[in-house]
Amino acid sequence: MLGLDITVIVVVVIAILVLFSGIKTVPQGYAFTVERFGRYTRTLTPGLNIIVPFVDRIGRKINIMEQVLDIPTQEVITRDNASVSADAVSFYQVLNAAEAAYQVSNLEQALLNLTMTNIRSVMGSMDLDELLSNRDAINDRLLRVVDQAAAPWGIKITRVEIKDIAPPVDLVEAMGRQMKAEREKRADILEAEGSRNSQILRAEGAKQSAILEAEGRRDAAFRDAEARERLAEAEAKATTMMSVAISEGDVTAINYFVAQKYTEALGQIASAPNQKVILMPLEASSLIGSLGGIGAIAKEVFDVNGAQPSSGQAVRRSSATTPGYQAKPQGEQDT
Repeated sequence: MLGLDITVIVVVVIAILVLFSGIKTVPQGYAFTVERFGRYTRTLTPGLNIIVPFVDRIGRKINIMEQVLDIPTQEVITRDNASVSADAVSFYQVLNAAEAAYQVSNLEQALLNLTMTNIRSVMGSMDLDELLSNRDAINDRLLRVVDQAAAPWGIKITRVEIKDIAPPVDLVEAMGRQMKAEREKRADILEAEGSRNSQILRAEGAKQSAILEAEGRRDAAFRDAEARERLAEAEAKATTMMSVAISEGDVTAINYFVAQKYTEALGQIASAPNQKVILMPLEASSLIGSLGGIGAIAKEVFDVNGAQPSSGQAVRRSSATTPGYQAKPQGEQDT
């Protein structure tokens, strides 16, 4: 009985070991390949999986998460024979674990060399200025070329990014001088354009000012001409009325007209700006007599009773208002 019990226990233990050797747990983000007698049969997905003990075994454990591959710095010669240093970073993901495990040996090294080779090819086909200004285009070309080359390995290249492009120091200094000269050129051009626009604007302003000034002089000339025309019409009308008065024998109107002109002439002489002392070869009584004659005429014109002056009074008043006439004393008047 003792030997039988030991045999049973050994069989149970062996059965448990066999069972556990056939159960495989695959963690999330990984895929295991199964080999039967050294030949690939299938791929285990994340979770609990069962294989045939002692017949099947785990071949490769493949990481199917997206991974980062750092591309070291390398020297690149551009199409215009400029030497630059460039480094990059690549992102890839395993889509087919069996192809990644059995189609290529040392997957990361293969991807690294493939990416470096294509970086030199793509960047070497471009000029330096194009290389420095079209980094997005370089990334797109690298992604397309490397992804196409890595497709048979079950790899998907998700992104290739150029981290840095470093030209030599002397080339950087030359580019700095070139950029400075270009900026100075643009500044001179902008300054010249600003000066030209300023001169144009000033000329336009002067033109508009001259036009407005000419229009103002024209309007002023029109108004002066109109005023002179109206003044001439008024003078002509006054002369016509005076002619009618003379033809009708109206001595009072004649005396009033002569006295008015005489008084205006004296006012113009007195108000002249270049005259400080006025020498009048006239008698003061003449002007006083003229003023008195004007007042008498106005009194007669606006007389409320409308009485007509006698002929003697009219003669005396006309004589009094005449320039140069001096009234005689009462005793010396004609009878």
